Amino acid sequence: MEQLTMFDAMPDGRIETIPLASRLRPQTLEEFFGQEHLLGQGKMLRQLIEKDQISSMIFWGPPGVGKTTLAGIIAKRTKADFINFSAVTSGIKEIKDVMNQTEISRKMGIRTVLFVDEIHRFNKAQQDAFLPFVEKGSILLIGATTENPSFEVNAALLSRCRVFVLKALEEKDIIRLLENALQSPAGFAGQKVEIAKGQLQAIAIFANGDARTALNTLEMAVLNGEITEHGSIVVTEEGLAQCINRKSLLYDKSGEEHYNIISALHKSMRNSDPDAAIYWMCRMLEGGENPLYIARRLIRFASEDVGMADPQALLVAVAAYQACHFLGMPECDVHLTHAVTYLAMAPKSNALYMACEKCKEHIRTGTAEPVPLQLRNAPTKLMKDLHYGDGYQYAHNVEEKITDMECLPESMRGSRFYLPGKEGAEAAVQEKLERIIAWKQDRSHGKDR
Repeated sequence: MEQLTMFDAMPDGRIETIPLASRLRPQTLEEFFGQEHLLGQGKMLRQLIEKDQISSMIFWGPPGVGKTTLAGIIAKRTKADFINFSAVTSGIKEIKDVMNQTEISRKMGIRTVLFVDEIHRFNKAQQDAFLPFVEKGSILLIGATTENPSFEVNAALLSRCRVFVLKALEEKDIIRLLENALQSPAGFAGQKVEIAKGQLQAIAIFANGDARTALNTLEMAVLNGEITEHGSIVVTEEGLAQCINRKSLLYDKSGEEHYNIISALHKSMRNSDPDAAIYWMCRMLEGGENPLYIARRLIRFASEDVGMADPQALLVAVAAYQACHFLGMPECDVHLTHAVTYLAMAPKSNALYMACEKCKEHIRTGTAEPVPLQLRNAPTKLMKDLHYGDGYQYAHNVEEKITDMECLPESMRGSRFYLPGKEGAEAAVQEKLERIIAWKQDRSHGKDR
């Protein structure tokens, strides 16, 4: 592989600066930072690479953790042709052309490793085009994706690949990476860069586990540093602050992280943890989420997880939605915080949710029972002749404002779906419901006697 230098000449004679992240791209496993759970001594992936026993695989992880770099290292270690394929620029025709070439190589006894970056961007037809060649062994497929392959890769193709999960780099790994960049001849070893340990840590925190972001930020900070009379470059606090003034949060409004964070918000509120709930809510807003989406989820939560334990919860959630609709961002963030905190601190009951699910299951698996005659309207003579409405008892006509009339189909008499809990206001609801049921049973037994 051609040695990278800091500057390359363009065809017209101009000088192009190669980014620091590209100059420092690891060429061996020993130079690779992070992913110790996969590449540490004795770990599975390291052994497969060192023994040249790799099979088709998918690297799944956030941006900047080394998916493409690792594929390049495998290319150098394995005794096979290596083809780099981009899901962004390649269609079915390009896939078929490459696959036909790999089939010729296979018949000549030559293995081919095909690296597909952003494999989740391929549609089903494009992914299907790989399948027969993976099955025949014409190619060893290495796919890289930031999306959950369970959702984004065809089941047939996924079943023939081993999935390796790459994690965001830890802060200590990022700091080691930055220190290496300052000392490496391909980095800033030839320059006298003065940067404090705390500043390296600030860059590592800002990078949020992304090695590429960390190196790009360091490069920007050095390029904007102050040059002293002795020729050294000092990274100032003011200059660094301009480079890290806004963190790019990992949040894909249509991807897995979207569902991970809304799940974290729900479960934090359910666990009565307002601090965690506010944190996850703000993560969504800072990531660009539509506040109305969050408000809709709060409305659902108000009935599913609070319910009759605090009937006001639904009103608060709906009011928050209306506030978000009226004001929008950034003003509505405090209204969402209000609702999230209220729901987190409210007494919890899932009795309404359980009643709904139990009833739906009964309807799906049972028979469609006819409406009892006493509950049917009889607006015509024919309906009256068929006894529609016979036996109907008007609750307002009695002092108790309740009758012993059966409202369920006869075959379902006594069925219970709503079972109130004992938290908050639902305790009073439970007590009242039990009194109603007992009163009806007494009346029914009296008629039987």
